[in-house]
Amino acid sequence: MTDRRAAFRALHHTGRPLLLPNAWDHASAAALAAGGHPAIGTTSLGVAAAAGRPDGVAATAEQTLALTRRLGRLPLLLTVDVEAGFSDDPGAVAGYVAELAGLGAVGINLEDGRADGTLADLARTAETIAAVKAAVPDLFVNARTDTWWLGVADPLPQTLTRARAYVAAGADGIFVPGIVDLATLRVLAERVDAPLNALYQPGGPTLDELGRAGVARVSTGSLLFRAALAAAVATADAVRAGRFVAPSGLPSYAEVQGLVPTAGA
Repeated sequence: MTDRRAAFRALHHTGRPLLLPNAWDHASAAALAAGGHPAIGTTSLGVAAAAGRPDGVAATAEQTLALTRRLGRLPLLLTVDVEAGFSDDPGAVAGYVAELAGLGAVGINLEDGRADGTLADLARTAETIAAVKAAVPDLFVNARTDTWWLGVADPLPQTLTRARAYVAAGADGIFVPGIVDLATLRVLAERVDAPLNALYQPGGPTLDELGRAGVARVSTGSLLFRAALAAAVATADAVRAGRFVAPSGLPSYAEVQGLVPTAGA
């Protein structure tokens, strides 16, 4: 196991949740790293929307690869959202993920939700996880199940069945977005033998509350990207209305320029 992959794995076992902010381009990732976040994920929605493509339909394999190539040079631990793997062929997914690992990714997020609102075949998803782990054994595979996200009936039993199957196939973590109920998260943390990842939701549990429920990792998902879009529109509206006041911490031109590698680097 490489030192970087071991370091990322260790962040899931510190006794408090790993806050994993999700970036969508070089500047957002570099700014988060400069802000003291040791590990950063990508957000598939942000990557897709920034490229003018839809999320969740396997339309951004090339863009995700290019972004990983750029972010792999930054001083951070990077895990990459690959949607459902950008292919239905487990071998093709494993080959793609191996390429990401070669560019510096220490982990991936792999989901079982489909664009048509259904869940992928459990056995096929488990086969894909196994193929990825065979290709890159020490890569942290965070298996996301969309049982809650898609609103399936009686989601807890299905979530436990899928989570246990994915862990048996080699998944290193389980991600169940859409849950804000701490009791449910506690049940999952106790009954699944892998670090549990929750999605932070405004108005939902705090990091401390999630940690006490057994959550090992908390992702921001597309929240930061959507907040940046909202801030851009609000700023433009304020300028037009003649009432814009620069917020505290607004980076200067020089500070943003400092996030970008110098020519030839």
